Amino acid sequence: MSAATRDQEILDRNQAMLESVVRGDWSAYASFCHTDLSCFEAETEGLLAEGLAFHRFYFQQPDSAIDAPAPKAPAPKAQVTMARPHLRWLGDDAVVLSYTRLTQHWHDGTPQTSRCCETRIWQRLEGEWLQVHVHRS
Repeated sequence: MSAATRDQEILDRNQAMLESVVRGDWSAYASFCHTDLSCFEAETEGLLAEGLAFHRFYFQQPDSAIDAPAPKAPAPKAQVTMARPHLRWLGDDAVVLSYTRLTQHWHDGTPQTSRCCETRIWQRLEGEWLQVHVHRS
């Protein structure tokens, strides 16, 4: 497999994962993640969160029980883009992907864009690429 092909495979997988987030599709999102996914995000206030339960909470409806199945939310009118992605291969089965995430959406009829910086570590485990760590700021 060429370097360009393997890079594109990771970029495509990451894009699909980001689109599952803006759709609110928990099942799809979880399929991209290792069960012991770790993260540092603004919502963790500097603490390392481990496991999918932290992420699953954000796919819940505000009035649903935390242990209830995460419903698939209606598709929001949002677009997510990875600006200036950078891949650093750690070996054949591990890669660090860093980029600025741009999310475009409509708010009260006005287009809005938010941004954050993300680093995601993807690892191939048993032939499947899974994200194992996220750092978002």
